[in-house]
Amino acid sequence: MMKAKRPNLLFLFTDQQRLETMACYGNDVIHMPNLNKLAEESVVFENPYCTQPVCTPARGSLMTGLWPHSHGATNNNIPLNADARCIPELLPPEVRSEYRTAYMGKWHLGDEVFAQHGFEEWVSTETYYEYFSEKRDKNRRCSYHHFLEDVGFAPARPLDGYIGFSRTFAAQMAERYGKPFFLGSHASEFIRQNQENPWILTVNFLEPHAPNQSCRDTQYDPDDVYLPENKNDFPDEKQPSFLRNESGEFVEHEVCSSERALRKYTAQYWGLNSLVDTHAGRILDALEATGQKENTIIVLTSDHGEMLGSHGLMHKGFMFKESVQVPMLVHLPGQKQQGRITGPVSQIDLVPSLLDLMGQAGAASDLPGKSLASISQKAASGEAVSAEGAASPCVIEWNPGKQICKADVRTIVTHQNERYSHYSNGEQELYDLANDPDETQNLAYEKENKDRINELQKQLRDWQEKTDDIAEPV
Repeated sequence: MMKAKRPNLLFLFTDQQRLETMACYGNDVIHMPNLNKLAEESVVFENPYCTQPVCTPARGSLMTGLWPHSHGATNNNIPLNADARCIPELLPPEVRSEYRTAYMGKWHLGDEVFAQHGFEEWVSTETYYEYFSEKRDKNRRCSYHHFLEDVGFAPARPLDGYIGFSRTFAAQMAERYGKPFFLGSHASEFIRQNQENPWILTVNFLEPHAPNQSCRDTQYDPDDVYLPENKNDFPDEKQPSFLRNESGEFVEHEVCSSERALRKYTAQYWGLNSLVDTHAGRILDALEATGQKENTIIVLTSDHGEMLGSHGLMHKGFMFKESVQVPMLVHLPGQKQQGRITGPVSQIDLVPSLLDLMGQAGAASDLPGKSLASISQKAASGEAVSAEGAASPCVIEWNPGKQICKADVRTIVTHQNERYSHYSNGEQELYDLANDPDETQNLAYEKENKDRINELQKQLRDWQEKTDDIAEPV
């Protein structure tokens, strides 16, 4: 009797995708037919949070199932610790040997253009990241660079003397030469070529990350987009000082200098989301066409969100929900309807959940997160299931570096609809998310909340002790 084929894993993730860009999170205006269809046949996590709202730390957690302070990539352009294991490396050797593995797209975790961490096939799209380990050839260029040369484009020499194709150059390409098309083609081919073996395929689209331009810049009329309701709720004197400083700078910036400018920026951001949808759709089509969808776990998420003008802020790096929340959905093999998981969930639980769904729960025994496989399977039957009691504490880190906030921050989001943030410079935030979903009223300095803050601080200290946190105790 032939042994059943192990399940495939298709891990799709984007960069800087705001939660409210998909129909399952309330936005049915952005044209995303492929990913919206996937959501209709997936478990949708209603309140998912990243582990740190900036690229490298967050994607390190997505690949390893470790907190940023544990995998070592605590800020941008820092490599993973040498002993940090990614999903293929977490599988037992006898299981790992059965799988074909590939990583395609932005990596941002060191040695950008080199195959590593258990991924056999490596299709890279970024060249400009600065970290290379010793003995690596720093003159190597990414796969996308070679593709552009092969079709006749000549790389430029920027001011720093580096010869290559800038992100802005790539973003201005016709669609058939852009990164999403390039990744869609390679990923679809991998799926077609590996029908006989189980496989793990991770595809990371740079978009809708900056530069905020593409061949879809005119897909949406700026007059038709909607702007955040809290765009004029600028941080006040009760909120952390760095928020006031950053908001002031962005208000002066050309993107936020007028409603018209912000509308144009938002329209182009929406276009980037639609661009990703088109080429993620090609990957999903390849899965359907080869008859492999019935045996494939599909994940869609992002590394962090995008402020997009909320509180007068842009981009990421803040503890506001627009920056720390991400879309996250998991399609189980054979699933035909949508299920939903309510309550705050951290991405720290994603890797253990996927290993469990792949029949390898034991491989996650050393990871800090919890498997949500059982409640996902329950939700896949079409009901809403609470994550309370099943999920890990929903904690978000900020480890200071060159960017934005210069203090350590530890945040917890509770099932009582609270968000509490503690800054190492002594500042605090407490929001009642049920009555103040836009996070405009910081209640941390109200006397009647002192006992509750003490309790939340204890929960954070317990988490710090359990995870060997590198920050000073809260």
